[in-house]
Amino acid sequence: MAKKSKQKAKVVSQRVAYSGPVFRVTSDQVIEPGGIKARRDIVRHQGSVVIMAVDVDKDESQREPHILLARQYRHAVGDYLWELPAGRIDEGESELAGAKRELLEETGYRARQWKRALFFYASPGFLDETMALYLASGLVPGQAQPDEDEQITTRFFPLSELVRKVERGLLRDGKTIAGILWLAQKSV
Repeated sequence: MAKKSKQKAKVVSQRVAYSGPVFRVTSDQVIEPGGIKARRDIVRHQGSVVIMAVDVDKDESQREPHILLARQYRHAVGDYLWELPAGRIDEGESELAGAKRELLEETGYRARQWKRALFFYASPGFLDETMALYLASGLVPGQAQPDEDEQITTRFFPLSELVRKVERGLLRDGKTIAGILWLAQKSV
């Protein structure tokens, strides 16, 4: 069995290649733990929150959790996707405050109970974005307040239906897949 190394890359130089309102890109010259000199272009992002809003009252007979998804157009993939509500953490904002704000903005819902369920990197090969997934329950409906460029449709889905959609490749958003499978494993 190979020994795990705790050694990190040594940054020789770093320059900002791009800076925009949502992220910046740095071009780093590094010496990797194995001694190889390499260029690493990294997308630097403040971090995001993901909200799994769960309603257990939608199906009184079986008490199956129903999950709120948001459908919106994603230009990067050229398609509409069903996703868990999510968004960037604003400068100086806590994860939980960001989660509460995003749930209200995108869906109009507020939640009485919040629990941090997962914390992960979105795509650590070139992106330092973290994602904190919160479980929100005790939902109270209200008026959505989306950004002017967001056209969002929301709908509750039974957990079992979402698991089938994941298995068939019909849900294609990584954070949503992770959250659905996490909750399905917890519900067993």
